[in-house]
Amino acid sequence: MEPNKLWHTQTTEQAMIALESHPTGLSQADAMERALHHGANEIQAAKPVSAWRILVGQFKNILILILLGATVISLFLGHGVESIAIAVIVLFAVFLGFFQEYRAEHAIEALRKMASPTASVLRDGVEVKIATAQLVPGDIIILHTGDRVPADARILESVNLQIEEAALTGESVAVEKHHLELVNADLPVGDRRNMLYAGTAVTYGRGKALVVATGMQTEFGRIAQLLQTVETVKTPLQQNLDRIGTALARVALVVIAIIVTLGLLRGEAFVDMLIFGIALAVAVVPEALPAVVTISLAIGVQKMAKRNALVRRLPAVETLGCTSVICSDKTGTLTKDEMTVRKLYADGQIFLVSGAGYSPIGEFFAADGTITRPTTGLQKLLTAAILASDSRLIFNAKNDAGNEWNIKGDPTEGALVVAAAKAGLAIDHDGYVAELKLLPPSVRAALAG
Repeated sequence: MEPNKLWHTQTTEQAMIALESHPTGLSQADAMERALHHGANEIQAAKPVSAWRILVGQFKNILILILLGATVISLFLGHGVESIAIAVIVLFAVFLGFFQEYRAEHAIEALRKMASPTASVLRDGVEVKIATAQLVPGDIIILHTGDRVPADARILESVNLQIEEAALTGESVAVEKHHLELVNADLPVGDRRNMLYAGTAVTYGRGKALVVATGMQTEFGRIAQLLQTVETVKTPLQQNLDRIGTALARVALVVIAIIVTLGLLRGEAFVDMLIFGIALAVAVVPEALPAVVTISLAIGVQKMAKRNALVRRLPAVETLGCTSVICSDKTGTLTKDEMTVRKLYADGQIFLVSGAGYSPIGEFFAADGTITRPTTGLQKLLTAAILASDSRLIFNAKNDAGNEWNIKGDPTEGALVVAAAKAGLAIDHDGYVAELKLLPPSVRAALAG
């Protein structure tokens, strides 16, 4: 298979022939053989950086090295308290930087989590569910509303198929898809309406598609490769600190040379003058500088973490702080791609709705700003909205981050479902509108809390 083949310009028949596939799907034996050739359909993490390598990297700072030298000399001269104080400062700076970088090295796992755990696929003419990792080029996958696309694929059949591609293209609006070939070979990913890409999600309709790329050959896989090949360069802060450290080291050497020379001219012992000169040279170095810098950067990192931004290297915080202009495609990139109902019109009046995202917690306000209970007309409106919607509100319990709510289906319809839940309405297991008290105990407890 050619990784960069322009599958969107192929007809469905040409794509099937090129991948030696069949309308009934691959046989189990053929799929196993292809799996040996193409490997697992997984985003491969970069070769992990060992904890020891990250720890050693913290000492690649001339100020740290000078202070370590000061610790040894202070201990040698019998100044135990001073040596312990300097050592504590150095170790604090080193281990704080180590902890931050060690945690951030696992950032690529975010891409791996976007993969769907299972996929519906045709094997020997039978639709079966298999682990996503077992998909191979040539497989025919079946997709329904709410499914996550498990691999890059060429659409074979589609019925009102819409795909949310915000994670890949930054476009929040779901894209309508079809199975017809496209003439233009130079179309960007977002305009290839007959293609599906791993990591995106089906928000409406259903379809059947031919897998054309798996694992690191997918568009998401190429993004992962780019992340793995990023070269680490020194930030302006690191460059300035290196310059200061180099200047201090040169001053220290000059001080040592002058002291030793003058001492020898006065007839003093060479060893005594050398130790005295080194002690004075070490005094030139501000012991607290690495700790102060590290603590300041760590505070910045923690503030960024509270805003859900993971900083891989401590010095990068200072660089970000110096940034005055950031150019970015906001939609679906800086935003969450979540829709929320803010105003509703029923019974001849406008209701304001509080709350954000898909969490079904909020209040209804009248036009004058007073809290009000949903009127009969408003309840009927929301009942009609959720009955006409294919979206469902899903509750997931998280261990560390509390409760998280998601929508399975179209974001616009999902916003209406959430608004109905805020009014005490939900769809029960039989498909009827019910009061919120019929929801599972864990959900009721989450809403009550």
